[in-house]
Amino acid sequence: MISPLGSAVLPCLHPVCRLLLAAGALLGAAAGQAATGKLLLTGGVSSVEGAAGGGISPWALVGTQATEGEVGGSAFGSRVVTRDYELGVTGVALSWNNRIEFSLAQQTLDTGVTGSALGLAGLRLRQDIAGLKLRLAGDAVLDSDTWVPQFAIGLQAKALRDSGLDPTLQALGAKRRGTDVYLSATKLLLARGLLVNGTLRLTRANQNGLLGHGATLGGDDSGYTLQPEMSVAWLLNRRLAVGLEYRAMPDRLKRAGAAAGLGDGLRAGDWADVFVAWAPSPHLSLTAAYVDLGRVVPATTGQRRQTGTYVSAQLAL
Repeated sequence: MISPLGSAVLPCLHPVCRLLLAAGALLGAAAGQAATGKLLLTGGVSSVEGAAGGGISPWALVGTQATEGEVGGSAFGSRVVTRDYELGVTGVALSWNNRIEFSLAQQTLDTGVTGSALGLAGLRLRQDIAGLKLRLAGDAVLDSDTWVPQFAIGLQAKALRDSGLDPTLQALGAKRRGTDVYLSATKLLLARGLLVNGTLRLTRANQNGLLGHGATLGGDDSGYTLQPEMSVAWLLNRRLAVGLEYRAMPDRLKRAGAAAGLGDGLRAGDWADVFVAWAPSPHLSLTAAYVDLGRVVPATTGQRRQTGTYVSAQLAL
């Protein structure tokens, strides 16, 4: 019942140019609506999949500056540069009543040495993501003096665009479309300047979906698995936060790679980062991080861990 929803939503996604135009439209529409605004950084930043939270994991917080009874909008751009890959992300989000969040994001991965090893030098993978998040219970700010967290459920429908990698994914039995479902709980202890988030994600995505979903070569390994994610952030002051994140990743392609004679050449590692987020104004946040994406396609990159930098800017109303 998940995949048909993803198939229904994804065909309407926009390419980058339309995404940027949509950003202006959303922000313009939201400008007259979000009049009060949240405390700085209590709406999170935009993750690499578009949902509000940390850089690599969604939180139960609803993004933008809008609070109860308001409509808000945001736009963001992010870039991750590791030893062998580069990932660029652009996206927009719209929220209503601090209850519902809808996001669109597009990821572009420069495959670097992996594309060259496949005879596809300069290959870039593009993935569209449509996200929907619903706050179920709790309010992170209003309940900050209790132990009650804020809960939210979300889904992310993902689709890879046509590329030179399609024959490889088909040979491995990986699908180009898939949908993740997640449940997040966020606890903000405002008096202590501490935010803690835990997320459970039901997924079959390989490397966040950039290498398709599931795999059947070497045995049917295409079902969903439950993966944990966690984030901790310390609010040093009202404008500055530091923290760390961890995200477990499924290793669906490992057996398919072994069946294809690649040994552990398609193994996937967990993701982690250490970040700094700064909000110079209520409408602008800047994030920088050191990231570790583990070993990504070690058949072409050797045993090098894909460590590097992450930078992101978000404009929110």
